[in-house]
Amino acid sequence: MRGLTVISKSLILMITTLALASCGFHLRSDKTLPSNTDYLYVQATSQNAPLVRALENRMNVYQIKGGPQAAPGLEDTTITLHLQPESLDRRLLSVFATGQVAEYELIYGVRYTVLFPNGEELNTSFEVLREYQDDPDQVLAKSRELNLVLSEMRLEAADRIIRLLSSQYAGL
Repeated sequence: MRGLTVISKSLILMITTLALASCGFHLRSDKTLPSNTDYLYVQATSQNAPLVRALENRMNVYQIKGGPQAAPGLEDTTITLHLQPESLDRRLLSVFATGQVAEYELIYGVRYTVLFPNGEELNTSFEVLREYQDDPDQVLAKSRELNLVLSEMRLEAADRIIRLLSSQYAGL
């Protein structure tokens, strides 16, 4: 009886693995640029902008070669990414009975232009949204929490840029 359970569990595991492999499933952490691209040239109004730093961090994590300087000799295989200034807005979601703000929705806007090696140019924009609860009694803690939330939003935006670059170039 016990041997039958082990066999059935093994069989279910094998069928699941086979189904995932046959449908083309890939883990999300596999973020790379197309194989015919060697370099990602990042242009921004300020190379010290938080989004630029987050993007450079993610490029290091995913082992993508690139940076704020153009790579000599790689012009034919370089994607140029021009980041426009980021925007951060907040929208009121709820208030306390006293009239003080209880909750905001943070809206982090990203706009960029991409020039692909084949000459195609794409203008893209997107928003990253987060809810943020405010507490006027804990100003210091909420200030630190807001900085952490903004940092996470920038990392998510950087991940999305890399993912979109790969998928947009594949669609050309």
